[in-house]
Amino acid sequence: MKNSITYTNAQGLIPPRGHYSHCVTANGFIFISGQLPVDSHGTVHTNVPFAQQAEQVLSNLEACLTACGVGKQHLVQVRVYIADMNDWQVFNQIYATWIGEYRPARAVAGVSELHFGAGLEIEATAVAAN
Repeated sequence: MKNSITYTNAQGLIPPRGHYSHCVTANGFIFISGQLPVDSHGTVHTNVPFAQQAEQVLSNLEACLTACGVGKQHLVQVRVYIADMNDWQVFNQIYATWIGEYRPARAVAGVSELHFGAGLEIEATAVAAN
């Protein structure tokens, strides 16, 4: 059986500015590139409170899932990079509300710096819908 790879960019997000796709589907999995607090107009929101950045990033992640025809229930792994671990509790509360009853595997890493000076970045893996 030949493996196929599909590259998808979410319509609600700005096109990638680098050499990548928002999402890549391969072998039944969807790999979602790191999402930053950038809105659909390309405005980078790093000068707003961390909570607003987190909400924007999760909105971008959801736009990627939708573009691939899946939802939060299809997530199997979420990786969160936070520039200041003092923001962890705020993120965890926002994430809990966003994710609801679903419980994908998750990793959270404190990092020294993110692109644009963002407070967080999230990448994820989901299972493609049958």
